[in-house]
Amino acid sequence: MRNLSLIAYLDLKESIRAKWFIVYSLVFGGMIALFFIAGVTQSQVMGFSGLSRLLLMYIQVTIVILPIFILITTVRSISGDRDTHILEYMLSFPISLKQYYWGKILGRFITVFLPVFFAMFIAIIYGALIGASIPWDIFFLYTGLLFSLSSAFLGIAFFISSFVKTSEVALGISFFVWIFLLAFIDIALISLMMQNRFDEGVIIAIALLNPMEIFRVAAISLFDPSLTVMGPVAFYILDTFKQTTFVLFSIAYPIVLGVAFAFLGYTIFAKKDLV
Repeated sequence: MRNLSLIAYLDLKESIRAKWFIVYSLVFGGMIALFFIAGVTQSQVMGFSGLSRLLLMYIQVTIVILPIFILITTVRSISGDRDTHILEYMLSFPISLKQYYWGKILGRFITVFLPVFFAMFIAIIYGALIGASIPWDIFFLYTGLLFSLSSAFLGIAFFISSFVKTSEVALGISFFVWIFLLAFIDIALISLMMQNRFDEGVIIAIALLNPMEIFRVAAISLFDPSLTVMGPVAFYILDTFKQTTFVLFSIAYPIVLGVAFAFLGYTIFAKKDLV
C-alpha cells in the first residue's frame, strides 16, 4: 500500500509540474470566471437562472472537453514511461506491476477530477458570497456525474496505454475513441433509425451504452425532469426508467465501465513485454 501511494504521489507531482495540467485547470477555471463575467447568473433561459443557469452551461461544455482532455493527457501515462525508459527504471525498484499500474491510475484520477470539481465548487462559493440561491441537489448530483465520467475515460485511457508501444499511436487511438463516441455513434444510430433497420428501442439502448450520451441525458434530466428538449427519446427513457433510477444508472454504469477497462488494461499490461 505504501508503494502504491508513493507511485500515486510521484505521478501527481509530475502532472502538476506539466504544462498540460496548468492548461487543464485554466480551461475549467476560466470557463467559470468567464460565465460570471458575462453575467450568466443574471440571465434567464428556458426558466433557468442564477447558478442553475451557470451549471447548465458548464455541463454542456464539460461533456465535450472533459473526455478528450482525460484521454490525451492520460493515454501516454504508461506508453510515455515506456518510450523514455522510465518504466524500466521504476521497475528496478522493489515495486510490483500491480502497485505501479494502480498507483498511476490513482494519481492521474486526482489530477483529472479535482480541477473540474474545484471549478464548480468555486462557482458555488462565489454564488453564496453574492447572495445567489445554491442548487445543492444539482451540485451533488453533478459531482457524481463528473466522478463517473472521469472514471470511465480514465479506465479507457489506461486500457489504451497498456497495449500501445508509442505515444503517437496512443494519441491517435484516443482521438478516434473521442470522435466515435461524440459524433459517429450518434450519426450511425440516427441513420439506422431513419432507415428503420432496427427497432427504436434497440437503437436507443445502444446509444445509452455510450458514457457520454448517458452523461448528457442525465445532466439534462437534472434541469428538465420531463426531458422535453429531447423529443421522442424522452418518452422511451421515461417509460423505461424513473428519473432517480436513471440518474443512479448514469453514475454507476460509467464507473463500472471504467473499472472494467482498467482491469482489462492491467491484465494486458501484466502479460505483455514491458519494455
